[in-house]
Amino acid sequence: MGRGGQSLARVAVIVRAGAVPLWWLGVLAAGIGFLIPGLTGRRIGGYAGAALFLVCAGVVALVRRRRYAARADGAPRAAKYDYLQDRAVTLRNWRRAHLWWLLGAFLLAAGASFALPIAGGLALAGAGAGLWLKSLWLGARERGDETLLWVRTDWAGSGRPTGEKVTGYRTTGIGAGDALPGGARRPRRR
Repeated sequence: MGRGGQSLARVAVIVRAGAVPLWWLGVLAAGIGFLIPGLTGRRIGGYAGAALFLVCAGVVALVRRRRYAARADGAPRAAKYDYLQDRAVTLRNWRRAHLWWLLGAFLLAAGASFALPIAGGLALAGAGAGLWLKSLWLGARERGDETLLWVRTDWAGSGRPTGEKVTGYRTTGIGAGDALPGGARRPRRR
C-alpha cells in the first residue's frame, strides 16, 4: 500500500470462501452417517437430511441480501492507490480464521449421525451450497452493474463482508483483480 491506499478484498470471494470446505465436510459427514444406522435409521435420516439440505441452502443463500445490496448501492470507486487483495490470500485468510468453526461443525454433523444418520452432513453441505448460490447472486449483480464489489480488509476482519464495521463497499471495473464476478478464479491468460 502506498500513498494512503487501503487493502481491499472481494466481497464475493469472502462469501464463496466457506462454500467448498462446508460442502466437502458435509459430504464426508453424510458418508460417515450412512455407515452408522443411528436411532432413526438411514431412510428417515436421508429424508430429513434432504429437507435440511434444501432449507439450509435456501436460508444461507437469502439471508442478509438487503445488507449486501444497501452497501453496494452508490458505492464509491476504489482509489488509485488502493491495494486489491489476491483471491488466494482472501480464501486462505478466511479458512484459517474459521478452521476451528469448520472442524466443530464437522464433528457436530458427524456426531449427529448417531441419532439421525446422514442429516447433519447434508445440512452442512446445504450451508456450503447456500454460500455458493449467494456468490452467484453477487456475481449476477456485479455483471449487471459492470462493477466488482470490494470491502476494506480491516472492516471485514476475519471474513464478515456485512459486519458491524462495514459501512460500505468500494467498486472497480469488471476486469480488476484475479477473480471473476461471483468470486470464481479468473482463467490465466496465455
